[in-house]
Amino acid sequence: MTSAAILKDLKAGNFKPVYFLYGEEPYFIDKISRYIEENALQEHERSFNQMVLYGRDADMAGVLGNARRFPMMAERQVVIVKEAQDLADFKRDLGAKLLVQYLQDPQPSTILLFAYKHGKLDKRSAVWKALSKYAVVMESKKVYENQLPDIIQQMVAEKGRKISVQAVHSLTQLIGTNLDRLDGEINKTLINIKEGQEISNEVVLQYVGLSKDFNPFELIKALGKRDTQLVFRIVDFFEANPKNNPPVLTIIHLFRFFSQLMVYHRMADASPKEQAAKMGINPYFLNDFRVAVRNYPLSKVLQNIRYLHKADMQLKGMGVSGTDQSQIIKELVFKLLY
Repeated sequence: MTSAAILKDLKAGNFKPVYFLYGEEPYFIDKISRYIEENALQEHERSFNQMVLYGRDADMAGVLGNARRFPMMAERQVVIVKEAQDLADFKRDLGAKLLVQYLQDPQPSTILLFAYKHGKLDKRSAVWKALSKYAVVMESKKVYENQLPDIIQQMVAEKGRKISVQAVHSLTQLIGTNLDRLDGEINKTLINIKEGQEISNEVVLQYVGLSKDFNPFELIKALGKRDTQLVFRIVDFFEANPKNNPPVLTIIHLFRFFSQLMVYHRMADASPKEQAAKMGINPYFLNDFRVAVRNYPLSKVLQNIRYLHKADMQLKGMGVSGTDQSQIIKELVFKLLY
């Protein structure tokens, strides 16, 4: 099931005996775990009927022993196993056997949830087959940047608010795929605007700090699209993090990009396979060059290669003295764009 489908069921009061949530993206696992922890029981019922265990401190026999208990003065009890991937006997014969037996006859008044992050079970195993048959199973897959606009829209809609398309774009560029940070930054913007007001791009730029770790490949992608706002955000990030983003390395990546773009210009009539082979790239990345070639005619590409050569000489102390390296990169990027 998807996280949205599970949450819809939970909000309708439709709780199942066993949940197994796993995968690379912790945000959706935590979101469902948190909902059950905060909503399956009334506050006064939790003291005796809600138990949160951690995989590194538990074993399967203990987890299932707690799950088989009856609730005290409540309709149900909740047992949540956080960091279930650290439950040592999850993959051992005895632990797997105990869980399979429980899944075949679960305690109906217990909600048992396993939050199994950053991994998966062997789908050939008996425990996986039993989980697939008897439990609610959700894989929380790694999120990619092209999925973020829909996710951001959904996050905002769940809070009963609206967000502009440009604001979605800015959040994507500023934060990246860290969904916990995204959710937190959205909450921050909502605190600072009036009830019912749309989250605008101006609000995002005012209240959201730069959280994303940028790299030269994202600079190249932004340059290819001529996304000037993003280009200079990345350059500012590089200036603030010089050890991880040395200017010389940035020049090397940029020189490679514009050299490949020059080849692409000159092979306009060749097949994609031939273009990719000549440029030394995977054909998958040709679309980035199709975008860039519209923004940089061949004459501009050749000019940019000259700018890069000059900046490389400046970084090596030739022709200038006492110039800050970050300033050289900023001036270079401006010339590359204009």
